[in-house]
Amino acid sequence: MRAVSKALGAILTAAALAVGVSVTAVAAPSATAGDSPAGFIYGTDSWPTSIELSDPYREPVIWGPYGGYIGMAGNWARVEGCQTGNMLAWSADDSAKANTNYTKYHLGVGTGAYWYMGGPGVDPHYNGTAAEASKWGAAQAADALAAMKRSTITYPVVWADIELPGIEPALDNGWNSVYSSPCSEVKVENSVPAAVDRADFNGFADYITAHSKYKVGVYSSAPVWDSIFGTGSAGSIPNTYEWTYLPETSQVTFSTEPTGWCLHDSKTCAQFFGGQSSSSKYALMWQWSGGGGITNRYGFDFDQIDVARFE
Repeated sequence: MRAVSKALGAILTAAALAVGVSVTAVAAPSATAGDSPAGFIYGTDSWPTSIELSDPYREPVIWGPYGGYIGMAGNWARVEGCQTGNMLAWSADDSAKANTNYTKYHLGVGTGAYWYMGGPGVDPHYNGTAAEASKWGAAQAADALAAMKRSTITYPVVWADIELPGIEPALDNGWNSVYSSPCSEVKVENSVPAAVDRADFNGFADYITAHSKYKVGVYSSAPVWDSIFGTGSAGSIPNTYEWTYLPETSQVTFSTEPTGWCLHDSKTCAQFFGGQSSSSKYALMWQWSGGGGITNRYGFDFDQIDVARFE
């Protein structure tokens, strides 16, 4: 979902509307495209899209049944009162349409939520210990659960968004650097031990598990995950649900959408992380266009969801 591309897309769309320029419209294809094999379905996440028709609602551009919306429940920078990096990528309209397809037509997953996590380095009480990092992760989980109560969440996985956004107030969200205060943008340390990073995530996951019915998942990519947690035990998550955004494409058409975990060229396939592959039963979602810094002409994030794989 990468905050840079999402923020830019929202700004450009708002600017276009302000000056009377219409956002790209796409005519309906002659046939209804459905994801395959059985159990896979298309969805979107974060910023508002242009969900097509109804009865049931259709995925933008590629026109298959709309299978789910995953929105940002909250943002660490927003909670800390930072002036930048605090945007809330949520669409009430997309959520409502996804939930209609889920409840009325029994399609997809409805609405899910992710929390834009802060690493130990933006913890206002950072002291370099795993114990404090765990408390920071748990505090974010409590904020996530409270925020989710304001919406109708039907998907039973809460996503921890762990990324290096490249935007202020913390270019790495505090995963690889320590800041003088959460919103300061001033680094005081240029590294964070992988074990301390992992304690932050563990605190989040443990709190969600202990205080809700939800399962825990991670949104990230292999390069980002490895740069934060390394390739040793701190980076191993063989039993955690995953949502990846690599690789991705800027090309979105009726004839290029994914089948299974690969685009139609059969060469561009989802890559998971933390020791998992696409064959893992914990590999659940792929943001195949719109995130990770590679935008598409529509300004939306397109996802593929394996509904059947979830236990």
